[in-house]
Amino acid sequence: MRKLLDDLGIRCLSTHNSATALTPEGLPKAIELNQIIGSRAIVMASPPRITSLDGWKMLAEQLTRASATLQPLAMSAGFHNHAAEWSPVDGQRPVDILAAGTPRTFIMQLDVGTCVAAGADPVAFIKANPGRVKSVHCKDWAPGTVAEEKSYRVLFGEGTSPWKQIFETAESIGGVEYYLLEQEGSRFSEMETAQRCLSTYRSMRG
Repeated sequence: MRKLLDDLGIRCLSTHNSATALTPEGLPKAIELNQIIGSRAIVMASPPRITSLDGWKMLAEQLTRASATLQPLAMSAGFHNHAAEWSPVDGQRPVDILAAGTPRTFIMQLDVGTCVAAGADPVAFIKANPGRVKSVHCKDWAPGTVAEEKSYRVLFGEGTSPWKQIFETAESIGGVEYYLLEQEGSRFSEMETAQRCLSTYRSMRG
């Protein structure tokens, strides 16, 4: 994989990992693999099944311990949100529990599409976590029926996400270091989808 990245001139800035990769048992292997491909951020892509506030607090403690292990290696741990983390549990959003219970070096990787789909405000979240949103998944969302699967199939820039405000806030407050364009299928082929999304991003960002 590293050879392929080098041959294509591509840098791997972070990776998506299972929940076990950031446990004491799984972290050594995750570190080895990420160091090989040049990634400096090990991001939990999905949490284990959690149903209580105490469970989310325990996950924050686990992620804090992982961050402490990674910091001397000039690496970081992170968490990638999905819709569930925006839904309150006993009056508190899990994403806020994770942000409050982890150190400032911990990356709150913002998936904009799932945030907006859950009815949350991505700009407000960035403002509430200055310097913590170091990477943003530029995935859009628009209302649609589940059967038609149109909600996430809109191209980047076609949905309801306030991209101008997101970019401005992420760069002035969030501490963003890079953006990741993400698309969950579309009405176009894979390559045309990528080209269109990249073209829209460039037109927005200059």
